[in-house]
Amino acid sequence: MNTMMDKLNHHPASYKDPSGFIFTHQSRVFRAIDASYKKTYDYFMKSGLYERLVNESLLIPHKELRTAKKMGNVKYILEPVKIPFISYPYEWCFSQLKEAALITLTIQKIALEYGMILRDASSFNTQIYRGKPIFIDTLSFGVYEEGRPWSAYKQFCEQFLAPLALIAYADPRLSRLSHLFLNGVPLDLAVKLLPWRKKIRQGPLLHLVFHSSNLRSGSRAGAAKPELFFPKSSMMGLIASLESAIQSITWNPVKTMWSQYNGNNKTISYKQISLEDKKHIVERCIKMCRSKYIWDLGANTGEFSRIAAGLGAFVVSVDSDPSVIEYQYLNNRVGKVSNILPLCIDILNPTPNLGWMNLERESFINRPKPDTILALAIIHHLAIGENIPLSNLAEALSTLTEKLIIEFVPKTDPQVKEMLLFREDIFPSYTQAGFEAAFAKHFSPIFSKRIRATDRWIYVFKKKKAK
Repeated sequence: MNTMMDKLNHHPASYKDPSGFIFTHQSRVFRAIDASYKKTYDYFMKSGLYERLVNESLLIPHKELRTAKKMGNVKYILEPVKIPFISYPYEWCFSQLKEAALITLTIQKIALEYGMILRDASSFNTQIYRGKPIFIDTLSFGVYEEGRPWSAYKQFCEQFLAPLALIAYADPRLSRLSHLFLNGVPLDLAVKLLPWRKKIRQGPLLHLVFHSSNLRSGSRAGAAKPELFFPKSSMMGLIASLESAIQSITWNPVKTMWSQYNGNNKTISYKQISLEDKKHIVERCIKMCRSKYIWDLGANTGEFSRIAAGLGAFVVSVDSDPSVIEYQYLNNRVGKVSNILPLCIDILNPTPNLGWMNLERESFINRPKPDTILALAIIHHLAIGENIPLSNLAEALSTLTEKLIIEFVPKTDPQVKEMLLFREDIFPSYTQAGFEAAFAKHFSPIFSKRIRATDRWIYVFKKKKAK
């Protein structure tokens, strides 16, 4: 423990809360609790609140480690269960964010039963773990004081209610506003963007307009006046109202081309015999790679992510279409699939480093790398649809993984023919030989097989060792 404390590696996202901080050591994650929070933490643990929240899978469990005198103001060191892959609210689909909002309110209700309250309601206090949201910030709990209003009310509206309403009532792409406004979508902006002529539920409308009007009038950001007595019954009423508002917001994903990729579209779908053959080939390739941690890039509805998960791998399943990520997440929830993390990320413009000094929130490509990447039915979209040279694609993928399972879709394929129908073919090197040559600079081929009744091929590559 002394060695650990001598070389504390503070996490760059953990600097705002004087009650404690997160640090890492030898790939392990720890939370240090400051002396100023000791009394509250002791109450939290002894009250039974921690045990109940953990038992109900609402809060990430932790274990307390032995401390030493030289730790100064650090009174406790906690080691929480490690989240396999940290993701952020602006990468989640509608239902992931909605469920995170609801567990935040559930925790707030339960905390009040034990004489405690959530001091903040940040969406960053939750993570997707084992297929569903879980609360991770042990230091968010404070002792409840009768009569004081909930200081995190406005923050909850900014980080949960407004983004959900914008997705459901305006456009799902507006979820990206949470990427721009890390502290929450400004409520006056949300009110301007929402199409109020549509049938928006009264609950969300009341909460958003209340705060927005207070902002315009110059009040304290919608907070209750300090002299106003706010009894616990009113607090419970507020939570119930917010729960009702969140529950009332629903979103039915548009049936996009990609959400129907394996459906009835004759131009882009596989014949059933080809699809079944592709499944068998991909399963064989995953077994060959002995993959335990996979990124499925351009995962669509997650059919191949589920094959990988069924073989025991943890899969980060990525697509830029919010409709298919929503479908994936709900499908996994129904099937109780806990080892797939669907995320809405555009691999052409992946999540960058964000926040203070661009260190607070990690970019997608800087987070833990997979041992294997699945890149199925995507290379033609990147190389022809987006003009990215095959050499650039090969180099980029070689920086992300040791093993690559990739599908080559040639110009003879009906989908590529359609892509080139109304544009000049400026891709002379986009051939199977050109593909193999580009990837041979960074990878060694260890397997290849044509998909039955198509001109498509599946390859397995292994990254070459640096000379």
